[in-house]
Amino acid sequence: MRRFRAFVERDIDDYDSIRDDPGADRTSRMSPYLKLGVVHPRQLLAETAGRRSQGAATYEKELAWREFYADVLHHNPDSAWSDLRPVPGLTYDEPDDAIEAWKTGTTGFPIVDAGMRQLLAEGWMHNRVRMITASFLTKDLHVWWPVGARHFLDHLVDGDLASNNHGWQWVAGTGTDAAPYFRVFNPITQGVKFDAGGDYVRRWVPELAHLPGKASHEPWEHDDGYAHGYPRRIVDHAEERLVALDRYQRGRP
Repeated sequence: MRRFRAFVERDIDDYDSIRDDPGADRTSRMSPYLKLGVVHPRQLLAETAGRRSQGAATYEKELAWREFYADVLHHNPDSAWSDLRPVPGLTYDEPDDAIEAWKTGTTGFPIVDAGMRQLLAEGWMHNRVRMITASFLTKDLHVWWPVGARHFLDHLVDGDLASNNHGWQWVAGTGTDAAPYFRVFNPITQGVKFDAGGDYVRRWVPELAHLPGKASHEPWEHDDGYAHGYPRRIVDHAEERLVALDRYQRGRP
């Protein structure tokens, strides 16, 4: 509770603007305690009740999303490991080498690799980066989401079945969201937008520590980008995006 109160005093009023910056690390980090039942959402809401900022309102909505996914799983227990809203003809791949590159943070896409390395090192990953890495596995590598969901649950200290697996389905386009499969996160533009200074990438991908600013997100654009052994990209994002959209269109009834 001391940790949470420090977050409320220091960060919550700016939460709506800083929460998506993985390099800033200005989220509450309450998810492990919520997952283990050490604190209850109502306890946290009691601490934010006096705040009227947009940041506080945004944080309270994030708590509500957690409860929403718990409710979805309660009423749809089969959705723990199967699509809540399946696309009947959608096909998937099982590229073992590419999946291993994703798990070990060696895909050649800096923001993806930074997130996956943070997961292995800390048992935690910033939520924005969770979405980016999940999109990469499901839309760039065309892998069914349970493969990634299991890997996350194997490593996350805050790994909650409802939040994790329905978050994966939200990204995969087979969950609760009304704008499903055609949302494809571009790992390059997402990195530049949310880690504009490149601090997060350089922290977790030391092979790119020599590249200043946003240059760390596009090593292929610089003569010395691969000077320290960073791997080349395992796929062409633009091409795989089109493949993903085509599969979705073909799979629709």
